[in-house]
Amino acid sequence: MQIKLLSFLILSFISVAQADDFKTVTGKEYKDATVSRVEPDGIVVTSKAGISKIYFTELPKDVQQRFGYDPQRAANYSAQQSAGLDQVRKEQAEASRREAEATQKANQYRAEQQTRQNELRALQSRYEELQRQEDELLLRIGGAKKPGPAYYGGKNNKTLRHSPNPQASQLPLLQSHLKDVRHEKDQVRKRLEKAQR
Repeated sequence: MQIKLLSFLILSFISVAQADDFKTVTGKEYKDATVSRVEPDGIVVTSKAGISKIYFTELPKDVQQRFGYDPQRAANYSAQQSAGLDQVRKEQAEASRREAEATQKANQYRAEQQTRQNELRALQSRYEELQRQEDELLLRIGGAKKPGPAYYGGKNNKTLRHSPNPQASQLPLLQSHLKDVRHEKDQVRKRLEKAQR
């Protein structure tokens, strides 16, 4: 048994070292090809055309015998290679799935951050607008509370009197509007504080 194995290895080494011509059973020729590797299901050859694998099932019987072709060993080897390729494909598919999942999560996070930033800007803008409205209403209320234009009246026109302020009638409406603005401003402030956490 050891002699057969040793003979096989020597023959394999000798045939690997020499350039040879190979012709498949379908007629395809490999001229001046050097066998670079013998595998259980075929030989790998290097020629002017490049590196090719020729399966033993494509080669004549004498070449199969020359390289020690064993159909059962070749079938086992092919099944093992196929299982290995299947495993690699599964791993690649899993890696692609994980990468796609990570990309989706990253995109979702960026979209959420962008939405949050947009919401913050909108709330800040609304808060500033409500502050301007409050300031304007306070000025108008202050103006409506002032007495009307002054004039001298009474006996001998020596008493300083004030005519009614025409804006005073708008005071209840202005105060109601101020209350609404302050309420909304308070709500926006709370939302803004919550969004900034």
